[in-house]
Amino acid sequence: MKYLALIVMLFTFQEPITIVDFSQKSDVKNWKITNDDVMGGVSTSTMVLNENNKGVFSGQVSTENNGGFAMMRLPVDVKLNNNSKKVKIRLKGDGKQYQFRVKSNPAERHWYIQEIQTNGDWQTIELNLNSLYPVFRGNRLRRQNFNHTIIREIAFLIGNKKNESFSLILDYIKIE
Repeated sequence: MKYLALIVMLFTFQEPITIVDFSQKSDVKNWKITNDDVMGGVSTSTMVLNENNKGVFSGQVSTENNGGFAMMRLPVDVKLNNNSKKVKIRLKGDGKQYQFRVKSNPAERHWYIQEIQTNGDWQTIELNLNSLYPVFRGNRLRRQNFNHTIIREIAFLIGNKKNESFSLILDYIKIE
């Protein structure tokens, strides 16, 4: 019986799915910037690779002209397996709150999100996939939380309803 349990464990174990690992000299050119200028705002942001091979999302959020957000997003093609339960993100923030976002279909207008509170140090954040909830333009939708088998886009957004500079350093994003 003990051996049967071990065999079952071996067959159910899946390697983590790496979405991004900047230590492997990932290219940042595929990340797309979407700021509030799409609706008249004046916030600015960039995504660059720093000298330590980490992705850096930084900029200035402005509430001028009814703006107030900056976002970077990455098209992906991640097929989740039955054991895919959580997103694991290693990052270093600036003490501000960010949103981690996913889409299973880029044509859909809503995102599935979860807030992340950074503390100024390196953190490993773990988010349950089924805790990501649907949002459209800042409004929570009456839909089921994330329950899809594929992720087609990921994003990070800052929009704390105030004027502020920000910097979010990313090491990796994995699915476990």
